[in-house]
Amino acid sequence: MPAASLRVEATAAAMAAAMLALLLWPAAAQHDYGDALHKSILFFEGQRSGRLPPDQRLRWRGDSGLHDGAAAGVDLTGGYYDAGDNVKFGFPMAFTATLMSWGLIDFGRSFGPHKEEARKAVRWATDYLMKATAKPNTVYVQVGDAFRDHACWERPEDMDTPRTIYKVDPSHPGSDVAAETAAALAAGSIVFRDADPAYSKRLLDRAISVFEFADRYRGPYSSSLHAAVCPCYCDYSGYQDELLWGAAWLHKASRRREYREYIKKNEVVLGASDSINEFGWDNKHAGINVLISKEVLMGKDEYFQSFRVNADNFMCTLLPGISNHPQIQYSPGGLLFKVGSSNMQHVTSLSFLLLTYSNYLSHAGARVMCGGGGSASPVQLRRVAKRQVDYILGDNPLRMSYMVGYGARFPRRIHHRGSSIPSVAAHPARIGCEAGAAYYASAAPNPNLLVGAVVGGPSDATDSFPDARAAFQQSEPTTYINAPLVGLLAYFSAHPNPAEWADD
Repeated sequence: MPAASLRVEATAAAMAAAMLALLLWPAAAQHDYGDALHKSILFFEGQRSGRLPPDQRLRWRGDSGLHDGAAAGVDLTGGYYDAGDNVKFGFPMAFTATLMSWGLIDFGRSFGPHKEEARKAVRWATDYLMKATAKPNTVYVQVGDAFRDHACWERPEDMDTPRTIYKVDPSHPGSDVAAETAAALAAGSIVFRDADPAYSKRLLDRAISVFEFADRYRGPYSSSLHAAVCPCYCDYSGYQDELLWGAAWLHKASRRREYREYIKKNEVVLGASDSINEFGWDNKHAGINVLISKEVLMGKDEYFQSFRVNADNFMCTLLPGISNHPQIQYSPGGLLFKVGSSNMQHVTSLSFLLLTYSNYLSHAGARVMCGGGGSASPVQLRRVAKRQVDYILGDNPLRMSYMVGYGARFPRRIHHRGSSIPSVAAHPARIGCEAGAAYYASAAPNPNLLVGAVVGGPSDATDSFPDARAAFQQSEPTTYINAPLVGLLAYFSAHPNPAEWADD
């Protein structure tokens, strides 16, 4: 047998063995994906800033940040705190809105009775982003001094740290955060196209103007606002990916030919094929290729064939045993693992792309083509995505859910100020910056359940997890962990049984 054929067979065998090890981990039980979906959306109510509405369901939270922006004469109330602190970071907030919207756009029919609450979660973000972009050629990108905030442990209702505001403008460009904001507004316009056409139009009009600003005044916000945004949300990948990402969403939302031409013209210049194994609030490359590939797979635009090739190559790096240069690892328990902090952000974002791309492939009757003769079916991609969701919900060596409030065992000491300090109702007196430290150091479980919060999870390849506030890389929830998970849970709530999925 020729050596090339032997190599192909060896690659296929390795892929099969790795895939079996990943997919055959014994499940604890059939999960209630609908319940998990509801809770994953409810989490966002615990992250709300501003004046809370009468239908607020997490009642231990109260109003906060009611004067945000007032010192500069702008209204920047509302929006979300990104994680366990009390700062509003515009970059991850915009990405959160984009991903929640993408889930509703692609899997809207699967949301069932949870569709309206998901739309409300998106709108809490897009309403804020509209305020942050109300001034032409300006995007307000952060509220709060991160260093002063992180030095305190206090409830958002009590916070007295500086609510400094930071913006990008022609003299201080921020193409990355501005283009991501444009993407969020464009994606949101699709979500509300039928439910609220007037609001949808306002979102799209604003997205167009914000993208024009991002493209005309190019530069990374990490340079313009380095002291404020780094190291928390430095844009390490550069602003080029966000420009393509923003253009892709504007093309999808508006169907204007100018954005199609922009994408093709700038594909190489802006590095569409770079770092294709990454996808998250910082690096959009893989998401760009998957999003644009739908045009090719649906037979609408062969013009973008190169993006389909890039998307296939990306998928191959996620499938165990198929890549000769894997940059993704899996733990013994089957968790997708990347070196760094808050691993679940990679798990949910990459799983979302696996599921989304699998659906595009299924509708086109296509497969993922990998080098060395390997290939994968849409069902294989979907199974890997479902395996990650099931791991989060409890099918793991510790037999614990990484979603607060789901299952019998879940994290109780999450790194989250509001959750870990008694609520205003339980303790009406103010708890100041230093006084809160006692609650941070306590070994007691958090008094307030941040239902639906998914924490950073295991941070190494051993499937271990310290349920401790101090271990923030493992125990802190973020909006951008939950945002892609919402779409995943919606799909699997409607399609829980792999045996009923389309044949390979």
